[in-house]
Amino acid sequence: MNFIVSTTTLLKHLKSISGVLSSNNTLPILDNFLFEIVPGQIVIHASDMETTVTTTVKVESKDAGSIAIPARPLIETLSNFPEQPLTFSIDTKVFGIKIITDNGEYKLTGHNGEEFPRVPKIDGASSIIIKTDVIATAINKTLFATGNDDLRPVMSGVFCQFSENDTLFVATDAHKLVKYRRTDSKAGQASAFILPKKPLNLLKNLMAGIDDAVNVEFNKTNASFSFGTTTVVCRLIDGKYPNYEAVIPKVNPNKLTVDRGTLIGALKRVSIYSNKATHQVRFKIAGSQLNISAEDIDFANEAHERLTCTYVGEDMEIGFNSKFLLDMLSNIESDEINIEMSAPNRAGIITPSKKDNPAEDVLMLVMPVMLNN
Repeated sequence: MNFIVSTTTLLKHLKSISGVLSSNNTLPILDNFLFEIVPGQIVIHASDMETTVTTTVKVESKDAGSIAIPARPLIETLSNFPEQPLTFSIDTKVFGIKIITDNGEYKLTGHNGEEFPRVPKIDGASSIIIKTDVIATAINKTLFATGNDDLRPVMSGVFCQFSENDTLFVATDAHKLVKYRRTDSKAGQASAFILPKKPLNLLKNLMAGIDDAVNVEFNKTNASFSFGTTTVVCRLIDGKYPNYEAVIPKVNPNKLTVDRGTLIGALKRVSIYSNKATHQVRFKIAGSQLNISAEDIDFANEAHERLTCTYVGEDMEIGFNSKFLLDMLSNIESDEINIEMSAPNRAGIITPSKKDNPAEDVLMLVMPVMLNN
């Protein structure tokens, strides 16, 4: 069984799907790529059992069959070749692989492709079409707010909700929350699922720079994302997502508007002097002035900075975790941001002051930190 393929083409496809490979696989076969060869192309799979990524590469071949090829030595070998055609010659009886170039020959021992786990079939699937840029932006806006608590697995993923009016993506770890909504992306029927972190990171990397439509198919256990020559199939997180709307304060009479870049700079400087466990910074807002301060009593360190802002509401002092604030501010594009508050013990709502895209809504919530007066 033979096929001829370009070095750089094959390497590009292998690197794109290699993110799913795990260093501590329970099944040794998962340390391999599965090559399914059909006339004119190969379909390559990589998997960690929970998530499988598939890509299709055009090759010169008249044969058909499958072989599992060790992933690490194959990528390392291809990385050290200049661009040239490579001939793969496969002995299906002993699973021997020869990579033949004009100047040399390299031998690898593969494995029976039949031992590689099958890609799960998504029976009774619902499906929607959504643009790559919508999914990629939603992942960038929400992924940082997911949790890491093994006892609450539903909060370790992103909640995706589709309806006839909009598409909604929500992430929270109980300390911070992001709700990202698109009114230019709709589904024929209402549906929802929770996507785990790893496939989200894979999708973000695979979709970078691609402008395409994504066919999303899903049932209660699995979801599939197909675009271009790539398909990602992953197991969904089982469980009911928390009622996130209940924690978003509806009445926030105190509204602060401030330059985002200036606030990020001040927070980065002041937070160096904050307590290393709480990362607490204090906002003292009065009139058109925002005073940001932090102190670490253990080391007698403290810092203060004063910013000009626009503020409507009663004078107030409120504490926040500076790391959470910086994460959120880094994921908003607007030059100015609004922080809406009701009381020092209630969550603050962060939104962009202006929207570049009228079809896009982003709301970020951050829980306050108790101040030591």
